Amino acid sequence: MTICSAVVLAAGEGARLRPLTKYRPKPMLPAATKPIIEYVFDALVEAGITEITVVVGYGRTHVQSHFGSTYRDASLEYVGQDKQLGSGHALLAAESDVSEPRLVLNGDQLVAPRIVEDVRTAHDDGDAVATLGLIRDENVAEYGGVICEDDGHVAEIVEHPHDDRTYQLNAGVYAFEPAMFEYLRGPEPQLREYSLVDGIANAIDAGETVRGVTSDGIWIDATYPWDLLEVTATLLEHADGVESSVSADARVHESATIVDPVAISADCVVGPGSVVGPNVALGENATVGANAVVEDSVVDADTRVGSGATLVDCVTGRNVRVGPGSTVVGGPGDVRVGDRVHEAERLGALLADRVRDGGGVTYAPGTVVGSDAVVNAGTTVRGTIETGTEVQ
Repeated sequence: MTICSAVVLAAGEGARLRPLTKYRPKPMLPAATKPIIEYVFDALVEAGITEITVVVGYGRTHVQSHFGSTYRDASLEYVGQDKQLGSGHALLAAESDVSEPRLVLNGDQLVAPRIVEDVRTAHDDGDAVATLGLIRDENVAEYGGVICEDDGHVAEIVEHPHDDRTYQLNAGVYAFEPAMFEYLRGPEPQLREYSLVDGIANAIDAGETVRGVTSDGIWIDATYPWDLLEVTATLLEHADGVESSVSADARVHESATIVDPVAISADCVVGPGSVVGPNVALGENATVGANAVVEDSVVDADTRVGSGATLVDCVTGRNVRVGPGSTVVGGPGDVRVGDRVHEAERLGALLADRVRDGGGVTYAPGTVVGSDAVVNAGTTVRGTIETGTEVQ
């Protein structure tokens, strides 16, 4: 039976992306100029999927109100996960809707349509209870690793492996038979969370056939705020050519300079003498003032960059106001995420939703400014500024 339905897991917050996720979930953060989850939907539609069930939880209304009941030619149905108890628990929330084989994807990672199609085809042609999409990647320790036998049978699946065996990376693209739900339930999950990896391991231990299929193509995960810069650069690089994508509804002054590649959304305004690019994404209704410079940055919707301001390696939330003459000098910088300090990361500054600065502000590399903060004119800012703080 050819699979025509999918479940997309989009219930998590993305805590390591705070403060960007204070008001919306990780799947709705921008990858270039579209929400991350939109690329997931695109990959599914291009692989021939016509019915998509979306498991939502944290910030669910952002997903539902943005996409509604259809996306392109696919129907969208939403299922709630009230408590975020792991990826397996999220899939269990959709169990009542699953009576036939389905694809299952994470809603917060970007995958090439080829990976989705390869998993779908391999599962249709086989007899496995589960088929996993794999890619060759050395960076398995941050994610999940899979060891396959020569015939494609999955021998072992490990979350965050740290030994020296040769793994392939689990791309978070699966095809599951309905029988997989029993393996997701037991035995008792680790750390009181039900994970897809544990469920797959349970199936292997029970002697079920689990297969892996190796694909090529883009696979990107934005774990930390600075990853959004790399995601955007990669998407722009792999677009059709590397020329700028400028909406017909944007207004770019004739004296402005656009340095390829960039993506400029509808209703953006790029002022006289300004320089935008390379590797810049401007969300809808963003404004870059006269003689401002924006490079290697993600500027989200409704943000205003004042005249003469400079943004390098900068990520903004929505509705940010960068005053005239303010400067984000660019990375690398040391960035605190929770209790951990990440050294020498490529982040000039992160300005979360509705940050306001009065102009002439200098942001030291690695600065993180929480939502609704106010930075008064002429200030030098460094480190982490908490939500709602006023900086004198």
